[in-house]
Amino acid sequence: MKRFWQKAIIAWIILLPLLLSAQDNPVSLNDITSSLILEINIEGNNRIQEELIRSLLAFDIGDILTTKESSKTIQNLYNLEVFDDVSISASSQKKGIVVTVHLKELPVIRRIKFKGNKKLSDKKLQELITLETGNYYAKFRQPEIKSQIMEEYKKKNYHYAQITINDELDEKNNLVDLTINIEEGEKIVVRKISIHGNREIKDKKLLSRMKVKKAGFFRTGKLDEEKFQEDLNDIISYYTRNGYIDAHILSHEMKLTPKGFHIDIYLFEGTSYTFGDVYFTGNTVFTNEELRANFKFKENAVFNKEKFDAQMGGVSSMYYEEGYIYSVINPKQVKRGSQVDFKVSITENTRAKIHKIHLRGNRSTKEKVIRRQLMIAPGDYFQQSRVRATLSNIYNTGFFEPDLYPDYQVINRNGDIDLVINMNDKISGSANGGIALNSQDGIVGQLGISHNNILGNSWQISLAWEFGGSSQNLDLSFTNPYFLDSNVLTGFNAYFTTREYDTYKLRKQGGSIKVGLPLSIVNRSKATLGYAYYVKKYRILDGTDEDEVSTELQKLVDKNWVQNSSLSLTLSRDNRDNIYFPTTGSQFVLYSEVAGGILQGDNNYFKQIFQANWYVRTFRDFALRAKWRFGYVTGFSGDNAPPDERFYLGGTGADGIRGYANQSIGPVDEYGNNEGGDRAIIFSAEYVIPVVKDQIAFLSFFDTGDCYNNFSEFDIWEMKKGVGLGCRIFSPFGLIGFDYAYNLSNRKWEPHFQFGTTF
Repeated sequence: MKRFWQKAIIAWIILLPLLLSAQDNPVSLNDITSSLILEINIEGNNRIQEELIRSLLAFDIGDILTTKESSKTIQNLYNLEVFDDVSISASSQKKGIVVTVHLKELPVIRRIKFKGNKKLSDKKLQELITLETGNYYAKFRQPEIKSQIMEEYKKKNYHYAQITINDELDEKNNLVDLTINIEEGEKIVVRKISIHGNREIKDKKLLSRMKVKKAGFFRTGKLDEEKFQEDLNDIISYYTRNGYIDAHILSHEMKLTPKGFHIDIYLFEGTSYTFGDVYFTGNTVFTNEELRANFKFKENAVFNKEKFDAQMGGVSSMYYEEGYIYSVINPKQVKRGSQVDFKVSITENTRAKIHKIHLRGNRSTKEKVIRRQLMIAPGDYFQQSRVRATLSNIYNTGFFEPDLYPDYQVINRNGDIDLVINMNDKISGSANGGIALNSQDGIVGQLGISHNNILGNSWQISLAWEFGGSSQNLDLSFTNPYFLDSNVLTGFNAYFTTREYDTYKLRKQGGSIKVGLPLSIVNRSKATLGYAYYVKKYRILDGTDEDEVSTELQKLVDKNWVQNSSLSLTLSRDNRDNIYFPTTGSQFVLYSEVAGGILQGDNNYFKQIFQANWYVRTFRDFALRAKWRFGYVTGFSGDNAPPDERFYLGGTGADGIRGYANQSIGPVDEYGNNEGGDRAIIFSAEYVIPVVKDQIAFLSFFDTGDCYNNFSEFDIWEMKKGVGLGCRIFSPFGLIGFDYAYNLSNRKWEPHFQFGTTF
């Protein structure tokens, strides 16, 4: 009897998994004596390859079939989202079972049609539903498709749109045609907005703060829920700016009616407080008076929380500036009658010292080039202003995208940090070209290739060709800002130029070399010494009357080729925050050149140009720019300054006055020809509004200036003036600009195209 029960238990253990499989899954088992898998068959797949299906089976030939593996196989196959039905059956053999996987594929979408849609295009609807012809289709996705379309209609205020989906199945080919029917209905707009709980501030004042407004003659009444949430925040911000520090939104309700939305906003207004005083505890680095200097509230002024928070930021900045990046500053308001005081508890914690500085993201630029721009060094205490100056310096190299940002890693219990500067290389080399229409020269343009970071060493090379109706310029230049890894700048350029003036044409060819050094006595300043040698040839333009040619010009023409040898010194200082679209800082340049004399050559003259630029941020990144430029040239040793070294104002460029053609402003002779001036003065102002940071900006401008032979001729009321609008686009080809200027003298408009910047 005992042996009988032993055999029965063993048989039960063997058959139990198979019986459970038959009970829990749609598996048909007939006269099975063993669950050992002898063979696996796949049935019902038409488009899906058998190899893929077999790779998803949780069992294989030689395994014991169990409920667990059967369930996992079914789940794996359903996860493909291509099968409508999956089941497994088994038939018994003498030594095991043959398993068959039964599949029914989902139909494939043959075509998709949209009907009734007017406010949304077929293309837009197609993007929304993320279904395409050739995809598998399951009915259970209909609610998802309807929801995707409905959400977009709600954004357009069609809240009563009706969506139905018809599917026609071609059973023979297992294909389905979808027709999505849309009844858009009427547009639902905001008809009424009611505010409850406000006593001191009137509805009209609060409603004017909102972007969502009820429909009117000039208002669409569109309900944008994202903007509505912003409106709720703006209402509370308005309250807190007016002393209502306890104001908050209790609730809001949107009622959708056939006529439109009715919105109710319930708020708690509270009491308006005035600013009392601010007290500090825990501060040892700064005195109470130093910290309190951040707060500019007048006595009994209405408390403005937004202003207070900004001034509290000044306290945090003071600690960050001194390296206390772990400081905890906690202001606590204390109400005292109708006034509010603040007790600010400060936990200064330890001061962070920089251990190492890591550079990340510089794939092309060598570290030594970047480290020259650092305004902070290992061993220094962390200083926020110096980190910002470092980022500005690195960006102004022109090698990196504007998304520079610092990070730090704490390395020990003392709070010392490793400073990490993250950057992203941008393309340093470019090939560029452009064509524009100029009122004086007709079609003008440029072609060029340049690279400002050769081999990651910040070496700069460029080859540029500028062409136009009256000028040609071919220029090759090379600059090494750090000769032999020192702070010495070296460079050269070679050029060939032809240019037409009113009575003559000038051809010039030659080159120059330069050496520059930073000036340690003035921050961000340098001195550059240059030597230039070139030859030039003057030719009287055809059709010019002999009487129009001055004696001085005729002498230059008679000499054929004229030699020019000159030495120049440029003193400059530049602390702009951004060389492309500056918003703060200044730039000063003093250029002095002497030609002839002991330097030999056929021309003897002295030339000096001073330019000062200022940049002021007014609102966000909106900036006011101002430029003063003064020029002076004179001959010596009995010579006058060569006519091509005089000043010809107008158009764009360094000597530009927009609203006037290029080189059209200057003293004229008795025949009306522009002879150029020995003295020049230019003032220009621009107000710049960025559209895309460091990429696109619009501007308005005012230019004025004139040039003379003697300062006694200067008359501020007779200076040439132009006003207008323009845009700047920083492209892979450099900075491109278009200005449309109104000449205040002749009352005419003048278009200007330019490459590069005059500011």
